Amino acid sequence: MDRLLVLIRHGQSDWNLKNLFTGWKDPELSPKGVEEAKAAGRALKGVGPFDVAFTSALTRAQHTCSLVLGEVGQDGLETIRDEALNERDYGDLSGLNKDEARERWGADQVHTWRRSYAVNPPGGESLRDTVARALPFYNQRILPRVLGGQRVLVAAHGNSLRSLIMVLDGLSPDGIVGVELETGVPIVYRLKADSTVDSKEVLKP
Repeated sequence: MDRLLVLIRHGQSDWNLKNLFTGWKDPELSPKGVEEAKAAGRALKGVGPFDVAFTSALTRAQHTCSLVLGEVGQDGLETIRDEALNERDYGDLSGLNKDEARERWGADQVHTWRRSYAVNPPGGESLRDTVARALPFYNQRILPRVLGGQRVLVAAHGNSLRSLIMVLDGLSPDGIVGVELETGVPIVYRLKADSTVDSKEVLKP
């Protein structure tokens, strides 16, 4: 039984390119992001086929998922979309340039909002809040599919995926804040029957 789980952060978005806080805002992929997603799909050709895909309610993740599935020849695969996998909500920071935010609130404060586990930006979510919605969805909807032997693709966002990686890799809150996910780079997990990780591979396209 394969118990395959592939996590992929969406390709670069227009707002990533412009160095803006994105959160629940809904920009499209940049041209580079489209190419990243396609390259990820090509890197996954020997890993699939997949039985089901999960993605967020945001366009950049959905588009990435679609492009990956197109490259592996699985257009039309069952794809479940849910806000639980959305990016962390950056609240009042959403749409602001990160350098402008540092000028407004100070570099130390912005660093704390971005990199701490439990401190919320004004009007937004902490990473702990993101874990609190993403992890139950993983446990209730995604993990049972994987443990049942299905090959599962999850195309989502840096912080929602870090919420899952925190558990998969057995990281502490302090450990996960230092983890960075590159856009468009698949992470391939194979799980044991008890849901712990048997192997992990990062596929750099």
